[in-house]
Amino acid sequence: MLEDIQGKVAWITGAGTGIGESGAIKLAEAGCKVVLSGRRHDVLKNVASKISGDVSIQPLDVSDNDAVLSVADSILNEYGQIDIGVFSAGINVRERNWPVVSIEDWDKVINIDLNGAFYCCQAVLPSMRSNGGGLIINVSSMAAKSAGALTGPAYTSAKHAMNAMTASLIVEERNNGIRATALCPGEVATPILEQRPVPVSAEDQARILQSEDLGELILFLAKQPPHVTINEVLINPTWNRFA
Repeated sequence: MLEDIQGKVAWITGAGTGIGESGAIKLAEAGCKVVLSGRRHDVLKNVASKISGDVSIQPLDVSDNDAVLSVADSILNEYGQIDIGVFSAGINVRERNWPVVSIEDWDKVINIDLNGAFYCCQAVLPSMRSNGGGLIINVSSMAAKSAGALTGPAYTSAKHAMNAMTASLIVEERNNGIRATALCPGEVATPILEQRPVPVSAEDQARILQSEDLGELILFLAKQPPHVTINEVLINPTWNRFA
């Protein structure tokens, strides 16, 4: 039986667009108190305007560990707990493949997509342990399950490592009541597609996964009872545009 999550405190990174935005809206509709984090205050403010419940904004660059700790402390000071962490902040770069990827761009992707998720997990774990449990949803990718030229080595490496990090978290923290899921979507029609070396047409974007699909899935994961851990979820568009 799915849980009633009304009143739970959910912290969502990458909440300004795409999967993070949709997850935040769905959690808020279910009665969660949501905290929106992302780099652009104006974009977060727009998302907050779509939410009628308890919502607050905490601008954040997840690659800055001190800033992550400061935001986590601020949430705990305001709400006393963080029940759900949806860590969705992620980027890729246009010049992404081996012949062209720069050290600077490699570092940027790793620092946001992997280190940022680790910093956020590390920031919420102490309070979750004290409160007897919690849920972390790390938004990964199908790029974590194989290697291909489409996503490039930095993003592929970051997402493989994110899945390994999530698996390690489950092993070490499950007896503290802490659950974690690596959510691995295939292509989703989100703004990250704008960084593709070859643009994805509007027609193709309409046929792949939509942000709302992932928002619904995040809500489903959040409503699982405390004795259930869903380690990984793989989700793909039914249509294969590469066939």
